Amino acid sequence: MRLTRFTDLALRVLMRLAVEETDLPTTRDVAATMEVPYTHTAKVVARLQHLGLVEARRGRGGGLALTAAGRAAPVGAVVRELEGEGDVVECEGATPCPLRGACVLRGALRRAQEAFFAALDPLTVNDLVASPTGPLLLGISSRAPTGVGGAGGP
Repeated sequence: MRLTRFTDLALRVLMRLAVEETDLPTTRDVAATMEVPYTHTAKVVARLQHLGLVEARRGRGGGLALTAAGRAAPVGAVVRELEGEGDVVECEGATPCPLRGACVLRGALRRAQEAFFAALDPLTVNDLVASPTGPLLLGISSRAPTGVGGAGGP
């Protein structure tokens, strides 16, 4: 299975926030650390806020923080929510597949997709930043420039 860039970035944002114990990085800080455009990161952060996984605090001393729910979130559930549970292949649509009514492959792909999600279910966001990943991520975070491109925003 292949994750969308949006989901990949969302997982990396959650991991970045999971290693922060005291600092509240801004969206721009996270974008700089991950070396991705601010606009993409801002969209991801907005979705993670909507899901209750990330909290954004505005103003002086503000920034992003992982919520308790975000820290304990099963990775499989996060990926399911962000990717959706649609079919792996598009059998319907503008030119529907003529085999869709009796296709064995469609069911097998659906089971494979669920197995993919199920393999991620035992992991929490906190698990993703266990050693050696967490310390490495902290090292990357400390080298990233802050406030790139103007106001930091939450």
